[in-house]
Amino acid sequence: MAVDKSLAEMHWKHDLLGSIEVGIVVLDKEFNVHVWNQFMENHSSIVPSMIQGQNVFEFFPEIDKGWFTRKAAPVFSLKSPVFVIWEQRPYLFRFGCNRPITSKAEHMYQNITIFPLASLTGEVEQICVVIYDVTDEAVSRMGMQSLNIQLQEISRVDGLTGLYNRRYWNEQFDLHFKRAKRSDSDSALIILDIDHFKKVNDTYGHPAGDQVIQALAQIIKKTIRETDIAGRYGGEEFAIILPDTPVANVEFVSERLRRLVEKCVVDYGGVNISFTISIGIAGFDSTHETSAQWLESADKVLYQAKAAGRNRVILAE
Repeated sequence: MAVDKSLAEMHWKHDLLGSIEVGIVVLDKEFNVHVWNQFMENHSSIVPSMIQGQNVFEFFPEIDKGWFTRKAAPVFSLKSPVFVIWEQRPYLFRFGCNRPITSKAEHMYQNITIFPLASLTGEVEQICVVIYDVTDEAVSRMGMQSLNIQLQEISRVDGLTGLYNRRYWNEQFDLHFKRAKRSDSDSALIILDIDHFKKVNDTYGHPAGDQVIQALAQIIKKTIRETDIAGRYGGEEFAIILPDTPVANVEFVSERLRRLVEKCVVDYGGVNISFTISIGIAGFDSTHETSAQWLESADKVLYQAKAAGRNRVILAE
């Protein structure tokens, strides 16, 4: 018994569209659906008979109609394929992620290709949209980017205080000095440390000392602005860059910081520990040839504050 040729052709096309692991959608110029393969049915739970002849935007309102229309325009008019990767747009059709429950993906990430389907006259009356599931690649790439960001953050931040570590703070200080040198702008530097810190360690132990350092770091974070750059410069020593700030304003901030610390009580295992700080301030001076000279100016008045009885702020002349 002879098999109808067109029926046989339809059968193998159906098998082909159903077996490939990509989504195949054929749309006309009005964006009505003509082909909806097994991949699309599996991930959308929409069978071809439901969506064929229907407008794709009505079934998938999450598709940005204006954006997709603009992408499809050169495919129809210039017969030029268009490619969109997941970094540009995470998905076209919002499908759930069928990865294991441990996967961090909330949806399927997709690369898409839109290419023309020319008729016998040569006119492009339909386009084919191919959907590739690239969730594994996307999750892996984002995980690597996140890890790199975390590693970069770890390399910059002091583990005990959450402020910048000395190496990174020095880099920022050098950059800021060069900018201030070019613009001759008002900027200031604060150097401070904890008074009699060795006594805290000797009396209560190093874990108690660490807790005191952490308490001071929290007060610094709450006192300074987002644009200020604070770092842990040494064991109990801290440094703060205040860009575009007149020294008079810095003196006010420093006094506020000193008073907040003076009122702070650290509860260490039921034992109350009070402490104070000494602060040295040096405004930017265009006669400084290096950032080290600026730092030395602030460090010098810090030691003057120590020698004068501690728990005080001294401004460099």
